[in-house]
Formats: sequence, structure tokens, C-alpha cells
Amino acid sequence: MSAEINQKNDDTMPVYLFDADGRQGNRLAKFRELYHYRFLLRNLISRDLKARYKNSIFGVLWSLLNPLAMMLVFTLLFSVMGNDATRQYAIFVLVGLIPWNFFSGSMISGTNSVTSNSSLVKKVYFPRELLPVSSILANLVNFMIAFVVLVIFLFAFKIGLTVHALWVPAILITQIIFTMGLVLLLGGLNVLYRDVMMILEVVILAWFFLTPVFYSLELFGETATLFGITFDPAQVMRWINPMASIIDGYRTVLWGTYGSAGPVSMNPAFLFRTFATAVAVFLLGYFVFSRLDHQFGERL
Repeated sequence: MSAEINQKNDDTMPVYLFDADGRQGNRLAKFRELYHYRFLLRNLISRDLKARYKNSIFGVLWSLLNPLAMMLVFTLLFSVMGNDATRQYAIFVLVGLIPWNFFSGSMISGTNSVTSNSSLVKKVYFPRELLPVSSILANLVNFMIAFVVLVIFLFAFKIGLTVHALWVPAILITQIIFTMGLVLLLGGLNVLYRDVMMILEVVILAWFFLTPVFYSLELFGETATLFGITFDPAQVMRWINPMASIIDGYRTVLWGTYGSAGPVSMNPAFLFRTFATAVAVFLLGYFVFSRLDHQFGERL
């Protein structure tokens, strides 16, 4: 929302007043404003990528070296432990690591995006949503680069890309929406409570081990009993942990399952349930962020 006031002085310069209170105005006007600042978004993404690899010897190659190094570590570790039941374990791990790195990197940088740009927030008006969005899109660039390497490995291990890989864009969109919701929620709260960032680092580490990145949910068996209640542990994990469903989705369409010899199709109902959860998280995150963003200049 802006209004132009002509100043009757020697310079006769227009002054623009912006209402930074995100609670005012309809949502359509807000989306138009975000589109109007699309060039700023592009510059923020470019700046994030340049800052990340500044004075780095390998530069953007770290997007490839990180998951490859982790893949090597887990492959060697589980080979020593006798994990022979998993076919092509290196690909099994890599398919899980690349989307997980995208998620964890987006969560850390996105949550800290507003506070790390405090000088910009206090001096210039722009839609504050652009800061967490630019962090996620910068990490998306790294994901796409790493995904190219994953495709090369898929062909090197004679798996290749099948028609089931057409599910990948839908899974990726679901992951982006889910991550965006969490980043908006935590990024807004982090401005008010700096403990959020400290807690998040611990949560991300625990979340990694609770997500089937280097193991399969099928290892838990078909049933388990806790406090006298019998349940399917794999199914419960997918219900309470959307990232488990998302990682499992990538693995199903690119690597396969324990019962298959290669990639298989996803269950549309399974993906739709995860997508619905992602949308709900996004709406919650956007609601909280839009209610708090008018306080950012004062709190930073």
C-alpha cells in the first residue's frame, strides 16, 4: 500500500509512504506486490549464492561434494556392518541425502533470513516474505545441481530414469510448499525469540535420524507394540513426519522398494495426503509470518 505526497519545497520531490503492517490489504494485492518485487527476489537469490561460496576453493561444487561424501561414509559404514540386503546401497542413500540436504539447508538459512538481513529490513520497505523465499530458492538451485549428479549415478548403476520419475516434480513441489510453511513460521518467530535458531539446530539433527535417509522404514517390520497398542511403525512414521513420506516418495520413483527390482510408481492417494499436510503447514506459516512482519523493524 503506498501513497504519494507532493512536498511543496524547493526540490519538489515525491515522498512514498508504505504501510508495513501486513495485516492490512487483501491477499490478491499482496501477491501483486510480491510479483512487483520479483527483480529484488532474483537479486536476493544471486546474493545468497555468491555469499555462500565466497572465498571457497570448490565453490558451487560443494553442492555435489557434500552428498557424495556422506554417501561414501554411509556406504562404507553399512558395508562393514553387513548391510548386504539393500541393493545398490550407494544410490539408496544418495536419493535420500540430496532432498534432505535441500530441506535442512533451507530450514537453517530460511529461519535466519530475516534476522541476518536486519539492516535491510530496518532501512528499506519490501515484502518481508522475499527473504525466506529467496533462501529456499537459493537452496533449490543447489538441489537441482546435485540432482543432475544423481541422474548420472542412476545411469552409472544401470537404474536410469523410468517413466515413474515423472512423479519427481510433484514430490518436489510438495517439499517446497512444506518447507516454505515451516520457514515462514520459524523465520517470523525467530525475530521475536532468538532461541528458535538454537532449538532448530538440535531438532534438525534429531529429525535427520527420524527420517529414512540412510535406512528404510521397512526395517521396522510390519507391526510393533507400544504401551499395549499394536501399529504399523512405517505408516505411523509417514503420518507424523511429512519428510519421511517425501524422502520415501523420491526413493520409490527413483530407486524402488525392497520388494521391487527397480523404480515403481507412487500411490496418488499417498502423495495427495502429504500434499494436503504441506498446504496446511504453509497456510499456518504464512498466517503467522503475516501477523508478525509489521514488528520486524522494531524488534531487530
